[in-house]
Amino acid sequence: MKYRIGIDLGGTNIAAGLVDENAAIVKKASTPTGADRAPEAIVDDMAALCHRLIAEAGVSIDDVIFVGIATPGIADRDNGVVVYANNLPFRHFPIVKLLSAKLPVANMGIENDANAAAWGEAVAGAAKGTSNSIMITLGTGVGGGIVIDNKVYSGFNFAGAELGHIVISAGGKPCSCGRNGCWEAYSSATALIRMTAEKLDECKAAGRATAMTELVAKKGKISGRTAFDAMRAGDAAAKEVVDSYIYYLACGIANIVNIFQPEVLSIGGGISNEKENLLAPLVPLVRAQQYGGNLVPLTDIRIAQLGNDAGIIGAALLNH
Repeated sequence: MKYRIGIDLGGTNIAAGLVDENAAIVKKASTPTGADRAPEAIVDDMAALCHRLIAEAGVSIDDVIFVGIATPGIADRDNGVVVYANNLPFRHFPIVKLLSAKLPVANMGIENDANAAAWGEAVAGAAKGTSNSIMITLGTGVGGGIVIDNKVYSGFNFAGAELGHIVISAGGKPCSCGRNGCWEAYSSATALIRMTAEKLDECKAAGRATAMTELVAKKGKISGRTAFDAMRAGDAAAKEVVDSYIYYLACGIANIVNIFQPEVLSIGGGISNEKENLLAPLVPLVRAQQYGGNLVPLTDIRIAQLGNDAGIIGAALLNH
């Protein structure tokens, strides 16, 4: 059995997994990133984590044929360099060269973390068996990854596929990227929390009762689940929040489908845990806005399958 290692490098934690020939993770390990440290120290910890993983799994490093790194930011995969990562101290940082010196594996690769997750879903998850797919991640922001003809697409400068920063409402809500009206400002979990807070304020001012008030008091905070949980309990105000959120989500997905026409578009991130509560109202809204109507084969919109392991599996299979 030959193995691969996938490293998911995050701003908070470094996660690594030993992946077998069936694209299954057989052993996982993680360590805090310590993003305020020198980048070389982070690479030291990545190497130590991989050595630990190999030892705990009881395999030899000679059995590891590839190591892939999923990193935030702009990843120059041709040269193994992280050009820029806004939450890590990497600026034109030769991460593959430095890791290779500490981890004697002949083949290594690097990819943006959202792209790696999309590749994982394409090769071993919700879009397995397709040649053209897209994954979006609904979390703190809206991430995206595009696979065209079995290759990750990232533009000529490795900075492409920032799907969260298409504008769906010109002059709309401010986005962290500096633009206004970005899809991320309406369809991220952060946006859903904001919409929920706005509805709670509106209900309070109008003297309108909502189950969301009790849920927030019980949990101590508003989360991405608040409106969905209250909606399931039959709360009308919560349904208004969810309907609004899904309206904007469908607008962005329809834009992406109309541009790329992927075979599968998978949805990951925390909000995707709503599964059919999300898909059932979402898909008809996308269908109504899809170019070509029912005259062309339609993109299959699915919930992503690999969860938090998508980046690890995608990174491990980068040269697959």
